[in-house]
Amino acid sequence: MAGQCDMKFIDEATIEVKAGHGGQGCAHFRREKFVPFGGPDGGNGGNGGSIILVADRNKHTLLDFKFRPVWEAPDGNNGHTSRKDGKNGEDLVVQVPVGTQIINSETSEVLVDLDSDQKRFVLARGGRGGKGNTFFKSATNRAPEHAQPGEPGEAGSFLLSLKLVADVGLVGFPNAGKSTFIARVSAARPKIADYPFTTLTPNLGVVQVKGNQPFVIADIPGLIPGASSGKGLGIQFLKHVERTRVLLHLVDPLQLDDQGQPVRPEKAFQLIADELATFNTDLHKRKAIVALTKADANPDGETLAEASAWFANHGLECFIISSVSGTGIEELLFRLEALVHAQSSPELS
Repeated sequence: MAGQCDMKFIDEATIEVKAGHGGQGCAHFRREKFVPFGGPDGGNGGNGGSIILVADRNKHTLLDFKFRPVWEAPDGNNGHTSRKDGKNGEDLVVQVPVGTQIINSETSEVLVDLDSDQKRFVLARGGRGGKGNTFFKSATNRAPEHAQPGEPGEAGSFLLSLKLVADVGLVGFPNAGKSTFIARVSAARPKIADYPFTTLTPNLGVVQVKGNQPFVIADIPGLIPGASSGKGLGIQFLKHVERTRVLLHLVDPLQLDDQGQPVRPEKAFQLIADELATFNTDLHKRKAIVALTKADANPDGETLAEASAWFANHGLECFIISSVSGTGIEELLFRLEALVHAQSSPELS
């Protein structure tokens, strides 16, 4: 079982919402033959519909809101004679991906974080229906002639910002092997090719380790030095790292720089770690392990040994894997599963 992000991954969208207005109360007096003093019989107006957002784990993108930026709930019906109340406007229930933050566009205040499946939030409350003149009848006012108008529904502009919720975040340079890894260990099928920025959208994969609890891996698009200040894909996807319990650094021992010169694994790791820390200082506290990829390509054994020793000296577990041949994959997955369920959820931001 696995999930994968939609082809068109959108993680921010601005929407305008307008809840329904309340219906007007009815001012009416009963008029029947042989009933000279029928009295007031105006009913109440119905309440306007509210706009309610619900987190849905089957949603992975805010694309729907790009095509439909305006959402309106229906108004309540007016009150009727014979003390009949108007029908309430139906609530408009809108599904959003788990991990969506709702931000007030004017104040930049985060109103709610829909960080769990089926969590709900009333984004705009419908207006109350007005009272009919029957409501105002009393011992001292037997023939009230007035009724209330309905109240307007709430309205506003809001920014929806999605931060993926995953247990393990895959980070590393472009072409470090993240897409191949997630395709190997889950049913996710990201686009894979040998050129920079293969992955232009995050991919989610559900991993089931034999006899253990499944966990979710997010393939975060490739980072480069300067990403936290806008280089390459910039900070477009860095925010999706913030909610992972464990960071898995995939490091290609054959990594080359822009000039075609080899980059030692420990340096490649440090460059990405520095970018993450620059973006969010709390990320350096996140549990992290390293996997040296592409073992099937037979990189220099001395390089692997030296890199493994360096990571061990810096308190980092290091695995040597091949997503093509499967070397080291099972051992790594068992370790990830243990770490995921040993870590508490990070403080959501």
